[in-house]
Amino acid sequence: MGQRIVRMALVAGVAVLAMILLLATCGGGGGHDDDRGGRPKQPAKRASGPATRLTVPAAYDTARGWEIPDASPDHALATRSGLLAYLERVGDDRFFRLRTLYTAIGRPGWSGEPFSPLAGAENFPRLLTVTKDDRQFFVVWSYGKTGRGSLAPSGPFVSLDVYDAVDGSRQRVEVPWTGAPTVSGTGPGIVIGDGGARSAVVDPDSGEVSVVPPKDLRPPRGCATCRQLTAVQGLTTKGLLVRGAREFWVRDGWFSRNVAPRGADRANGVPVSLVSGRLLVRWQKAKGTKAATTRDLWAVHDAASGKPLVTAECHKPAIEPGAYPQAVLSPGLRYLVAGNLAFDLEQRTGRCFEEPDGTRPLTLATVTDAGLAYGATDARGPAEALAGGGAPHVVDLATGVPEPLPPSVRLPAAEASGVGVFRWMDTRDRLHLIGYVREDRPAPAP
Repeated sequence: MGQRIVRMALVAGVAVLAMILLLATCGGGGGHDDDRGGRPKQPAKRASGPATRLTVPAAYDTARGWEIPDASPDHALATRSGLLAYLERVGDDRFFRLRTLYTAIGRPGWSGEPFSPLAGAENFPRLLTVTKDDRQFFVVWSYGKTGRGSLAPSGPFVSLDVYDAVDGSRQRVEVPWTGAPTVSGTGPGIVIGDGGARSAVVDPDSGEVSVVPPKDLRPPRGCATCRQLTAVQGLTTKGLLVRGAREFWVRDGWFSRNVAPRGADRANGVPVSLVSGRLLVRWQKAKGTKAATTRDLWAVHDAASGKPLVTAECHKPAIEPGAYPQAVLSPGLRYLVAGNLAFDLEQRTGRCFEEPDGTRPLTLATVTDAGLAYGATDARGPAEALAGGGAPHVVDLATGVPEPLPPSVRLPAAEASGVGVFRWMDTRDRLHLIGYVREDRPAPAP
């Protein structure tokens, strides 16, 4: 490389040498990209802030932050490294590249090499984060087939590009798979499933694939309903989480009947959402207890041991939902929200935000380390609340009192490193990811 630069300098003379020195001074190396291909806008002065100024909650300063003007539908956060990851189209739009950005300062991090997904150029690949021990990974996945002459499996397969969130090192894993897959990273591994009992687990560190056939899910003895409607729900540090018609278990680990919280029907629980070692479960109340026919008992459990940590009660829905809201944790893992539920895992308190008769629930979508939860009433789910549906609200979980926000306020989709991440679609149907600094966070050192 050094010899090539010397030859260029000899041919082009002092002008080229000056340009090389200028690029070095501006930090052009180190794995960062230039300003082409959808890089977040970098204002000349920090005070200029993002180009787009949305109406947002008062906790955020729209004059400080950053903006990604053309982002993928999925984005992922690695809280330990303070990185946000997103995908962009490159070249002739047949290829994609993973890019990262440091949320605290709004500057680009490492970026991946261009690749062509199995899903075809018209569809963005999917993107998620997975954490194993103290390491975090970004996972880009797609599903399909390759052409003749490929070294990949001849049938359909799931292709996963697993990136170390710290340095961007990548390994590719290909798993033969028939039928539409579900892929999740809510535990210490990547789980590929079919919505039922068939599954495979990919170790994000080694790339090792473990296929678990349905006959090897090993339901607990004496659990007749465990063999009905059996489905793999996720992965804990102790093994696969599996559910039956009314009970659930961790393979070769704990059994729901033995970890039910006080006041619950021990033989009637549904695991709803697993995230970062915390499992949200909806329990039927024990027969004969107060309001057993009208209310459900919700509990957050430690996923490794099954131990219940905190509970709350909510009215039973008039119509069972097709899918329950996914649990969302604050970056520091203290607070958890899901739908109209909110829990403080440190203080061991839980609340259900709804009217006394169960109507007008407050659907929560985001929670911050300061204990502020954002959501909306009259929204059909968190996605609708984030898209501007319903009446926006904020609730301080220390007091538990929801307060309405102006109707035009947009809610943060997440918060990381003291920066709220907002989603906005422009008139050309391009998704913008915009980071606004929280008001109480000091400006980073220059």
